[in-house]
Amino acid sequence: MSKLFDNFQPLAAQTLTDIGALIVSTPGICGGRPRIAGHRITVHNIVIDFNAGRKPEEIIDERPQLTLAQVYSALAYYYANKEAIDAEIRSDIEEYDRLETEYGAKL
Repeated sequence: MSKLFDNFQPLAAQTLTDIGALIVSTPGICGGRPRIAGHRITVHNIVIDFNAGRKPEEIIDERPQLTLAQVYSALAYYYANKEAIDAEIRSDIEEYDRLETEYGAKL
C-alpha cells in the first residue's frame, strides 16, 4: 500500500468536534444571544467584524482566544438565521443612535 496511508486513522479513532456544540445561547449571558461556547463573544460580534470586511483569519488574529472553526461556526449560524440576526443588529444600531441623540454624546 502507498505511504500516503501510513498515518491514516479511521474517523472512529479520532476525536471529532460536534459543530452543534460550538454555538450556545444561555439566558442571562450576553442577553441570551447566540455566542461562541466558552466565551462572551456573540455571533453578532463576529458578524459585525465580518461585514466590516475582516476575513475569518483576521478575526482570529484580533481574537486569539478563538479558533477558525469557532469563527466559521458563528458565520454558519448567522447565514442559517440571517434575517433574525440582521434585524437584531439593526435594532441595536437604532437604539444606539437614539441614545446618542438623547444624551448628545458618543456612548
